[in-house]
Amino acid sequence: MEKIWERLIVRHREMVSYVFWGAVTTLVNYAVYFICTKLCSIHYLVSNIIAWVIAVIFAYVVNKVLVFGSKDWSKEKLFQEVWQFAAARVLSGVGETGMLWVLVDRMGYPDSVIKIIAGVLVILVNYAFSKWVIFRQGV
Repeated sequence: MEKIWERLIVRHREMVSYVFWGAVTTLVNYAVYFICTKLCSIHYLVSNIIAWVIAVIFAYVVNKVLVFGSKDWSKEKLFQEVWQFAAARVLSGVGETGMLWVLVDRMGYPDSVIKIIAGVLVILVNYAFSKWVIFRQGV
């Protein structure tokens, strides 16, 4: 049974790495969010933006280096990756914030639950952008 797990991990290294670092990034996002909302009494939408910015910076570095192995550090490539990464994260961040606003403010659901659900959707969207647009190999 152990050999099967090893083969699956090796075969799907990129996906396993993305899920692991995505989970760590999500923990960074949630930690900052809950510190802002619960300890600092910052409005949940402002807290979400703060948490998002910090998580995006962390995510770019781990995705570039540890997940997708982008080794090109030229100014041109770095600018392209950072721009695309930030744009993709803005898109998913706006979606997440909009989802929070609609489901918390307008529909009355608890922010903690909606934050987690929205986070799962954001992870899926971000992986697709990272794999097939930002860090695609051979471009």
